[in-house]
Amino acid sequence: MSEIKTLEIPKWGLSMEEGTIAQWLIQEGTQFSKGQEICEIETTKIVNVMEAPFDGLLRKIIAKDGDTLIVGGVIAICADAQVSDAEVEAFAQSLSGTPAVTENKAVTAVPEKVAVAQVETKIQAAPKQNSVGNGSKAVTQGGYSIPAALQGYQQSNDIFATPHALKLAQKHNVDLSQITGSGREGRISVQDIQTAVQAAGGSWPDVRHQASTKAAKSKADDSHVLATPVARRLAKQWDINLHDCRASGSRGRVCKEDVEAVYQRENPINAQHDHAQPTESAQFTTVAMNGMRKAIASRLQAAKRNAPHFRLTIDLNVESVQALRQQINNTVPQVKLSINDMLIKAAAAALIKVPQVNVQFDEENQQILQFEQADISVAVAIENGLITPIIKAANRKSLTQISNDMRDLATRAKTGKLAPDEFQGGSFSISNLGMLGIQQFDAIINPPQGAILALGIAEKRAVVENDEIIVREMVTATLSCDHRVIDGALGAQFLSALKQFVENPALILV
Repeated sequence: MSEIKTLEIPKWGLSMEEGTIAQWLIQEGTQFSKGQEICEIETTKIVNVMEAPFDGLLRKIIAKDGDTLIVGGVIAICADAQVSDAEVEAFAQSLSGTPAVTENKAVTAVPEKVAVAQVETKIQAAPKQNSVGNGSKAVTQGGYSIPAALQGYQQSNDIFATPHALKLAQKHNVDLSQITGSGREGRISVQDIQTAVQAAGGSWPDVRHQASTKAAKSKADDSHVLATPVARRLAKQWDINLHDCRASGSRGRVCKEDVEAVYQRENPINAQHDHAQPTESAQFTTVAMNGMRKAIASRLQAAKRNAPHFRLTIDLNVESVQALRQQINNTVPQVKLSINDMLIKAAAAALIKVPQVNVQFDEENQQILQFEQADISVAVAIENGLITPIIKAANRKSLTQISNDMRDLATRAKTGKLAPDEFQGGSFSISNLGMLGIQQFDAIINPPQGAILALGIAEKRAVVENDEIIVREMVTATLSCDHRVIDGALGAQFLSALKQFVENPALILV
C-alpha cells in the first residue's frame, strides 16, 4: 500500500496565523530526508526555514513562491515513486474542494499535523449543500454555504478580526458582528467563522486548506464617504470604491494619494504609466509592504490609538558606567561590553526596584500583570522592519551573560533564526538609537507592555555643577508610559532609580 503525505504551513508561536512562501529550496521530483531544509516561510515576525518532518519525495508543489496560506494549509504533496501522477493530481484536487474521480483508486486524507492518505478504491465527491436545515436560504459558492442569519458583511472599525478572516468574510458576505472571537482580546479568526457557519447549519471548507486571496472590491454606496473632490474624481475614473481606500487626509477624508495607492496595488504594471502627465512629474517606485511591516503597522497603530502615552525625560551621566565598562573590557580580554549592555543591566535593576513599571496590561480582562523578573525586549533593526528579541531575567544575569545573549539574539534576529518565545512577550522594552547619532526621541509602547525606554547617543555636553560649567558625558533617556497602568509619579520613580544605577554602577554588580 502506497502512501501520500502533505507538507503544511507550521505554527511558529501562539500569534502566528498565516505564512508566506518566501522561496522553495528544493524542486518537484527531489528526494529529501527528515530534517532537510525544504523552503523558507515568512511570517509577520520572521523568515524561517521549514525542515522536512519525514523522509520523502516531493511530487507536487501546491503553494508557489509568494503564496500566503493559513497555519495548516497544504503547501506540497509527497509520495513514493510507485504512486502515479494521476493519483497525486487527484489528491491535489480533493484538497481544493473539487475532487476528481478515477476508475480504480482513491486517496483519503487523515487530519493530522502532517496529513497522511492511503491509496484505496475510488475518490468520493462530497455532496453539495444548497440550504440549511431550518429552511432558510443560504448563499452557496465554491463549497461555502452561508446561512441567512449570518449573511450581511459590514465594514466597521469595531470588528476585531485577523486580516485573513476579514478578507474571507467580505468575500462570502459574512456578518462578523454575529460571531464571537476566540483569540486574544476576542479577535475573530477564520476558525471562528467556520465554527459559527457550521453551527448554524451552513458549510465552510476545512480552514487547513484555504489560501489567502485578494479582498473583493466593495460594492457599497460610497457617495457618503468623506473625500476630496480630486480623490472622488479619480476613484470614479478608475472604478475604485472609496470604501476600499484608507482615509489619511485632513478631517478624516480620503485624499488623492489614498485612491492612487489602491490603483497602484490593483494595477502594479500600468499604474505609473497611467499617472503620466504632459508635464514632467516625479518618478517613484512602489514597494509592497511585507508581512512583518504590516504587523508592525497594525500593532503600533493599535498601541498609539488604545494606550494613552505620556513621556518623561531625564539626562544620565554615563562617565562612571563607561569607566567601569572600559575597566572590565581591559581586564577580561574575552569580554567586550557595550554601553547598551550596561544600560540594559541598569534598567533591569530599576525595574526590580520599581516593579509597578515591570508590567503588561491585560486589556481584555482589565488586569495588570506584574512580573517578578525583568524580561527586557531590545529593539533590533532588520532588513524587513523591526524585531524585539528578549533578554530574559536580565536582573539575574551578569554583564557578560547579557552581552553574549544580546550579541547572539541580534545576530539570529537579522538572519530570521529566532524562536517565537525569544521575541514574543517581555515585560519592558528598550530602543537605543544612540549608535545612529540620535540625541533624543520618543518610542511607541510595545503592547501589551506598559512602558518603553528610548536611549540617545552618549556625548560630551556642558552641564552646571556647583554653579560651574563642566563637560560631562551624558545620555538622554525618554520613558514612554501607558497611563492606564503607570502614572507620572511612578514613571518618575523608575527614572530616578535608573539614574541611581547608571551613575553608581557598582550597585548593578551586587
